[in-house]
Amino acid sequence: MDKSIILLDGGMGQELIRRSGQTPTPLWSVRVMLDNPDLVEQLHIDFIKAGAKIITLNNYVATPLRLTRDASLDLFAPIHKAAKEAAISARQKSGISDIMIAGCLPPIVASYKPELTPSAEVCLAQYRELVAIQKDSIDLIFCETIGTIRAATAAASAAQEAGLPTIVSFTLDDENPDKLRSGEPLIDAVKAVRPLSVKAVTVNCSMPETVTAAMPLLTEAFPIVGGYANGFQSIASLEAGGTTAGLKARKDLTPAAYAEYALGWAKAGAKVIGGCCEVGPAHIAEMGRVFRANGYDIASPASILA
Repeated sequence: MDKSIILLDGGMGQELIRRSGQTPTPLWSVRVMLDNPDLVEQLHIDFIKAGAKIITLNNYVATPLRLTRDASLDLFAPIHKAAKEAAISARQKSGISDIMIAGCLPPIVASYKPELTPSAEVCLAQYRELVAIQKDSIDLIFCETIGTIRAATAAASAAQEAGLPTIVSFTLDDENPDKLRSGEPLIDAVKAVRPLSVKAVTVNCSMPETVTAAMPLLTEAFPIVGGYANGFQSIASLEAGGTTAGLKARKDLTPAAYAEYALGWAKAGAKVIGGCCEVGPAHIAEMGRVFRANGYDIASPASILA
């Protein structure tokens, strides 16, 4: 049995809010991108020091439709420029040669609100814009927190057109772990992206228990799978255009507790493992320690995603 794991970073937004001391806004994680990019760079560095082999651009809410709704489309280019510079600088300062930088294709309009997903045509156009502005500075791309099949295929298609290695990550209904938040079967979603040169399929921004429940289905359906869970008690109160201020973190999800969930995913066959919202550098470091203690190797991403 191959016991190689790609260790991802954790969530940026909630950690940046804590470190900045700012009140969350609809642009929660990217406002600091413009006001204090050094804070973002340092968090990237902290994740690398914790053992992450892939860091993701801090551009999650900077889609054209979100910026048009919540701020100004004029911020699109400056935010992405700052996000790319912060990640590149962090990798250089780390001195670690096999760190990969991932671009991000997030939900176009809102997280956890599949009913607001635009048409396939609008999704594809938006994702093409996002790919175009990121592709000069990234090694691969995450289509993440995807709650509908049409968004997944649009995002993966845009990444495929650019020739970027792609990981598609679905967010699931925590009450029904075999379904996307749209209610569409996870197995159908995996089948839909399979023809699009996707390197791995993962589950993210769902409860750790949900990731655990979904893992057997994923490993049956796709060669390379993984997960990176959130640490929220519930996401039910989050509204489109709202903030995360009303979301509460789980008190039980310590680094040790999260690492035990992650070890279970690895034992089930997951190879791409990290953290999402409320999962910080301490969680990632503990995951690495636990993996190694159980005979797993923290691999260079290229060795698995080639």
